[in-house]
Amino acid sequence: MQARLNSVFVGRFLRSNTSRIHSGRLSGQRCIHDNRNYADSNSNPPRPAKTTTDTISIMSAGGSAGYAGYALPTGYNGYTGYASGFSQVQPNQPVYGLPLVSFTLLILSFECSALIVPIIRNSPTPSPSRRVRSRSPKANQARDKITQPSPESGGVPDPTPEYLEVASHPPFLLPQPRNILVVVDLNGTLLHRPNRHNPTRFVERPYARSFLSYCVNTFTVVVWSSARYQNVSNMCQQLLTPEDSAKVVAVWSRDNFGLSKNDFNQRVQCYKRLTALWNDPVVAASHPMAKSGEKWSQLNTVLVDDSMEKARTEPFNLIQIPDFQGDAKESGFVLPQVHDYLNECSQQANISAYMKGQPFKIKPEFTL
Repeated sequence: MQARLNSVFVGRFLRSNTSRIHSGRLSGQRCIHDNRNYADSNSNPPRPAKTTTDTISIMSAGGSAGYAGYALPTGYNGYTGYASGFSQVQPNQPVYGLPLVSFTLLILSFECSALIVPIIRNSPTPSPSRRVRSRSPKANQARDKITQPSPESGGVPDPTPEYLEVASHPPFLLPQPRNILVVVDLNGTLLHRPNRHNPTRFVERPYARSFLSYCVNTFTVVVWSSARYQNVSNMCQQLLTPEDSAKVVAVWSRDNFGLSKNDFNQRVQCYKRLTALWNDPVVAASHPMAKSGEKWSQLNTVLVDDSMEKARTEPFNLIQIPDFQGDAKESGFVLPQVHDYLNECSQQANISAYMKGQPFKIKPEFTL
């Protein structure tokens, strides 16, 4: 798998330009709504609106491999940046190629806001002048075992026969990438909370900020965590700039799992039923062609999470990644590999069918 990483992201950092930039606009490309060439210009070209080519009518017999209705809008040339392979000489998103220390300095230099204060304040190496407090016995106590939710909370769900049937269709490659719904987990996926009794201190997974910013500025993003809302809010404040935070369609927390009052306060297994997202009015309205009747579904949704069990109802829409335990020098370039896989999924007519046959796997040999 070649890494398809985008140069526009770093340009946005260096120019302090937080506008939503089209992901496929590389140096020298022309905007489909403008005849000017922006290769040598310092101005930002107007961003073409996101679009989609998906349809819910996948059962039509007239389409290729059983899929129909994928007519491209007039003038649409897709996210052409996805087709550009990652180059060691001139990478199209060089921030991923920087050493972790340099990447951190980049963030500290160009995100001069209160959002970076937790990183500085919670440096793993205490300064000589700072008093180090030992953990309380309560903080060192082992956590309760995860239990199954009660029937009142929905019990243990299974995939529906309809879901399994659609996921069993042959995958079909679209002529152009499209906008997809990306549902992102937080704790264990993008960051780690060393002490659950200190809900404002987090250790970020390598490349977490650039990965999340790329998703927010390229796809439609929902953040969904099983943590309580205040903890989720604290995590989002550390990972997202105010500009990127405003582009997130919805932030869901423990309140959005339909748990009973008793289960809500217990350590029960939570299940991310994607149908709840698809049926939510706010999320449904975020589909680029919602006014035309198009919907989010298993055809165009990806869940990024470290837990396979949480994706029990839609197992073939899950990108499962290793649980992050706070190793700031984690090897494997996990999130850059997820970045590439998301770009592949964006060109699939039926994401669940594609992921069933080609599930995400970490490649140890992957390099930047």
